[in-house]
Amino acid sequence: MAHYDYIVVGAGSAGCVVANRLTEDPETTVLLLEAGNPASQPEIQTPSDWTSLLGTAVDWAYWTEPELGLDGRKILCSRGKVVGGSSAINAMIYIRGNRQNFDHWQSLGNSGWSYEDVLPYFKKSENQQRGASEFHGVGGALSVTDPIAPSVINAQFIAAAAELGYVRGAQSQVVRNADFNGAQQEGAGLYQLTIKDGQRHSAAAAFLVPILDRPNLTVQTVAAVTRLLFESTRAVGVEYRHQETLHQVFVDQEVILSAGVFDSPKLLMLSGIGNTNHLKALNIPVIADLPGVGQNLQDHPLVGIGYQSTQALPPLTLTSNLVEAGLFVHSSNNGTTPDLQFLFSPALWIGSAIAPDIPGFTFIVCLVEPQSRGTVTLRSGNSADPPVIQVNYLRHEADLQALVNGIKIARQLAYADALAAIRDKELAPGADVTSDAAIAAYIRQSANTFWHPVGTCKMGIDPLAVVDPELRVHGVEGLRVVDASIMPTVTTGNTNAPTIMIGEKAADLIKASHRVPQQISPIAT
Repeated sequence: MAHYDYIVVGAGSAGCVVANRLTEDPETTVLLLEAGNPASQPEIQTPSDWTSLLGTAVDWAYWTEPELGLDGRKILCSRGKVVGGSSAINAMIYIRGNRQNFDHWQSLGNSGWSYEDVLPYFKKSENQQRGASEFHGVGGALSVTDPIAPSVINAQFIAAAAELGYVRGAQSQVVRNADFNGAQQEGAGLYQLTIKDGQRHSAAAAFLVPILDRPNLTVQTVAAVTRLLFESTRAVGVEYRHQETLHQVFVDQEVILSAGVFDSPKLLMLSGIGNTNHLKALNIPVIADLPGVGQNLQDHPLVGIGYQSTQALPPLTLTSNLVEAGLFVHSSNNGTTPDLQFLFSPALWIGSAIAPDIPGFTFIVCLVEPQSRGTVTLRSGNSADPPVIQVNYLRHEADLQALVNGIKIARQLAYADALAAIRDKELAPGADVTSDAAIAAYIRQSANTFWHPVGTCKMGIDPLAVVDPELRVHGVEGLRVVDASIMPTVTTGNTNAPTIMIGEKAADLIKASHRVPQQISPIAT
């Protein structure tokens, strides 16, 4: 029987980090299992090609159930099925979230997860193009860079925001924000990206590929984990399918589940950890009754508003991620953190695809503090069946109203003097869509996912918590969850950077609990 100190399930944004950090000790053996293939497609490396990857062989291509808040539409929930996970197919935007997100996590009983606690882990990962500072680090594995050749009309978008004064507490003053991950999040500016030398810098490229020669690391691809193995309530290994054959491997320390927001709860439930009634209905023996497994699903919905241009716009380069500039703003006077994130694209998007033959630009309005909550449950006891995903987009009325307000803000931006020279007619939703009811109807018909699902194995100490503040699964031993599913609430912005941070912090927690030698702690420095 094959034995390792640790088995990490999933080579995504968190799993690659954990595998890297644990194998820094040459005496620690790690098996990293990934259901997908290595990231060999050239489209993965080319930043501008990321949309072409959605729905392909490198995507789990999960679909929601009919979403009542979206007029009964099913939504494609793309998740990376490839080494690097979703960091290999995302838009590469580096946003950590708002500092109050993490302070809120701590207030829920998650000691050690405040902003001051997690900032050193963000800095530890980072190789910041602009150099080290109070908020940024250099020398880390992950390249964080400015856009290489941003479209010239991004400056007009930022100037439009400046006209309208979209910075909380600084109305009608300078609103350019050069660093959404710095002193404040509000404002407009260019996004920083996980790009290195003009190519995507995924978690795999940053944390895994450079260490593949470590003799204490074994990476097995095309390995679909079917269940976790237990002796009583202790996790002792995993079962996985490779080339139509089932294999079992065992651990001396822990199993680390980094399979993502849909597959981590799915594997827990298939292994007997979850809501007792749900498991018994599928004839799955119960190991631990954890009713919160698969609950608390949150995602950022988005909607676009597109304008034809009066002139041809400069073509986007291969190094562009297609959405280079953005804005964080409040949809109303409520709340202490911005609840809307704008993406500005110097191209016209129709639905989820670019219309290359029509010159235009698009404001993409994203709700980053959703109140709606959904679920992930099992379709059957067969591990090959996809999970049942019900996000419940816009079921909370406040979510819909925030996006209605976001459309109104986008129109104000479009009609600012800074964009007057290139603005032509509004193509979507159209100038005749003016009432709140009509705008809401458009949103229900066209809103989509921002690809930021989190929360299905949430961290906490309440009855619906799945893991404790050290990410150990309640009610069992030798098992942790380390991915975006542990977030008790979704962060304000793109979720890849905080997921990498979770991997960094988890690795230190694991090392400390097993007295594995550590490098100098980033907190100590």
